[in-house]
Amino acid sequence: MKKALVALLSVVAASAFAQMSPVGKWHSIDDKTKEVKSEIEIVDNGGVLTGRVAKLLRKDAKQDAVCDECSDDRKGKPILGMEIIRGAKKTDGKDVWEEGKILDPENGKTYTLRLTPIEGGKKLEVRGSVFGIGRTQTWVRVN
Repeated sequence: MKKALVALLSVVAASAFAQMSPVGKWHSIDDKTKEVKSEIEIVDNGGVLTGRVAKLLRKDAKQDAVCDECSDDRKGKPILGMEIIRGAKKTDGKDVWEEGKILDPENGKTYTLRLTPIEGGKKLEVRGSVFGIGRTQTWVRVN
């Protein structure tokens, strides 16, 4: 009985810890309409996070859209499946991931990135900035 309880508590603690990480699937929300734009999947590759557009969810989304505005290796590539988050690393002692870049495929611009799980990991503050000026979006975890 005692071993079963310890095992159960370990699983619960591990899942709670995992929730305070950006790793997982997220719905990005349109700043103006407040509608879900896309599903982003963030994965951990040896302590470095990357994120791809897993689904385009806007009503009017063109599933075959390409990033015409991109200026790097993603130029002309499909937005669906595109890596938009690169190089984010966990800040020591904090539930914050920084040092990475995020691409806005709608305008082709790349921004310095900060990811901060909030509300017990149910939401993710995604901050993109250039020279300290930027904006923060709140993404919602997909269950």
